[in-house]
Amino acid sequence: MTQSQKFLDNAENCAELAERAKDAPTYRRYKLMEAGWLALAREQDWLDGVTPPHRRAS
Repeated sequence: MTQSQKFLDNAENCAELAERAKDAPTYRRYKLMEAGWLALAREQDWLDGVTPPHRRAS
């Protein structure tokens, strides 16, 4: 299992926890954590050479 896959699994877990949240602040907290794990997975894929770097528009 790659490091980025572990991050994606954590993101999925946070999404599931968000759906079971009993109040709005908890839901938002888990959604923010999910977004963070997804960002880490994307970054790790870039670091591992799975995805190419994005070029900035000039």
